[in-house]
Amino acid sequence: MVLALILACLLSPVLASIFGAVDIGFREAMSVYLHALIGERPADVAYLDSRILLELRLPRILLAFVCGAGLALSGWALQLVTRNPLADPYLFGISAGASLGAIVVLSLGITHGVLLAIGLPLGAFIGASASVLVVLTLSGFGLQSQVERMLLSGVATSFLFGALGSLLLYFSSPQVTASVIFWSLGSFARAAWDLLWLPWLVFGAFVGFLLLVRRQLFALSAGDETAHALGVSVAKLRIISLLMCSLMTAVLVASCGGIGFVGLMIPHITRLLFPGSQSLLIVAMLGGLFMVWVDVMTRSLLPPQELPVGVITAVVGSVFFLTLLFGRRSE
Repeated sequence: MVLALILACLLSPVLASIFGAVDIGFREAMSVYLHALIGERPADVAYLDSRILLELRLPRILLAFVCGAGLALSGWALQLVTRNPLADPYLFGISAGASLGAIVVLSLGITHGVLLAIGLPLGAFIGASASVLVVLTLSGFGLQSQVERMLLSGVATSFLFGALGSLLLYFSSPQVTASVIFWSLGSFARAAWDLLWLPWLVFGAFVGFLLLVRRQLFALSAGDETAHALGVSVAKLRIISLLMCSLMTAVLVASCGGIGFVGLMIPHITRLLFPGSQSLLIVAMLGGLFMVWVDVMTRSLLPPQELPVGVITAVVGSVFFLTLLFGRRSE
């Protein structure tokens, strides 16, 4: 199954590239990508089709993959840190905080240029960090923190920051409001090569951090007292982990808007398909593949219109969330 997953990650960019307003076959897409690896342009593919694949569809697929992988790993880490299988960046309030920070930047009239490229991720990170601070304040710090209260605190924080974002939009101009609403629903339409470096850079740093603290996170998932007895600095690890999840989520929100429930679903699907496995690679690959094909779905359901990605993930995630709730209730 792992080999099949790796093969799917290699083939999905080519297969996902053939879907769109312009029909491009699998053979043409494969030819374009193989020639691009050696720095040549294929003679058997039209120049326009080649540009569509390399400049529009491939950056979009890579952004969708890193978005799904980053959100999945954030949810995986949050579920270990909080010892709550229902935790994810969306339900924990991190996405709402990041969205509020990004809305503040867009409401200031910063809509293009270097200021937007720097200000949007920075504003999203400040908002996400603020939401984490509110959640920790409500649930408590250290060994005495009540982990079971974190999810409820996150939901309340999500509503609070969502209300503040709506208030900002109410006083914004119609043009800003329209662009923010479309962006907040989630979309990979802004994908471009010069915008991919930051999400992938932060994703690499986030994976490196998780690999370094992987054993401590597993100890923390067994209980604060157990982790403390094993020499883990519980409060420090929890805060740093939450801030790293905030950074990862903030960069993704700044790049493609608010997309929820991915961090909730993928860790559970991983445990279902690979019982006993806690591989970061498997979680990341499943999350990336899921988001790539959700994006294909948004482009294919109602052509030539494009549905917001967040709408699809919210529908699927809501059903999955209710299934988890009823499953835990029956236990």
